[in-house]
Amino acid sequence: MFLMTRSAKKKQQQAMEMRNQMQPGTGVRTIGGMYATVKEVGDDTVLLEVAPGVHAVYAKNAIGAVLEDDEYNRIVHGDTGTETEGDATSDDLVVPDDASSLVEPADDTADTAKPDLTKKADADDAAPKDGKADGEADAK
Repeated sequence: MFLMTRSAKKKQQQAMEMRNQMQPGTGVRTIGGMYATVKEVGDDTVLLEVAPGVHAVYAKNAIGAVLEDDEYNRIVHGDTGTETEGDATSDDLVVPDDASSLVEPADDTADTAKPDLTKKADADDAAPKDGKADGEADAK
């Protein structure tokens, strides 16, 4: 029993030390899984920037982890930090606005008529059956 309470106290102490390491500019993850940047640290609260220009006040106890800069940038911005010369970067990639450049052009012999995708109502379906409109039922 003594060992169980001692390990729980040790974990609480480590969590408190981790939260005290926070300073403005540090990347954090809340216990809810949201990633943010610390803007201000108070006694019991932390002001977090959750998006550019969007700030929220959280309790210090709501901070689940203080992240290293490399890890925060990798998770939030997708930065790998391991690119070398000659590697393709995101600036080199060209993404087309539409999918037309991803398919081969059709040859002239192929049927180029577009299919009719509009819904057509049958005459039998449009007329009420047995003289009853939708929703009407025989009372018994």
